[in-house]
Amino acid sequence: MASEAGVVRDDDVATAADHLDVDYLSGEQYEITVRGHRVRVDQPTGSGGADEAPTPTELFVGALAACVAFYAGRYLTRHGFDRDGLRVRSDFVMATDRPARVATIRIVVHPPAGFPAERTAALAAVASHCTVHNTMQHQPEITVTVG
Repeated sequence: MASEAGVVRDDDVATAADHLDVDYLSGEQYEITVRGHRVRVDQPTGSGGADEAPTPTELFVGALAACVAFYAGRYLTRHGFDRDGLRVRSDFVMATDRPARVATIRIVVHPPAGFPAERTAALAAVASHCTVHNTMQHQPEITVTVG
């Protein structure tokens, strides 16, 4: 992990060789496999699923919140604070018009007890520059093909 002008960056930045696979399981369930790890996704029962796993959209928001937490945690450690008690909460609202998408995401970083109030702006600045948030702010080129 490197720091540049107070911005924390991942050392595990994806390369062109990085990939993940998604395989159909049953009903509305799929399994994501990445580096040997497996994560299932499903849909709520009202949407045809069995509600046995988060939806892909929930994982998307969860990835953002987890990335914010990672950066916040690294900030805390770098400045001598304990991570115990660090919590990140995220709320999101789906758009009511087309195309289907997340319209708003609100993320709140709850630092550990005793974290000094005068450091909250710096913590927020670092946390808001996580890799996932940066990607959302600078949209990647996305190509979908059938092959």
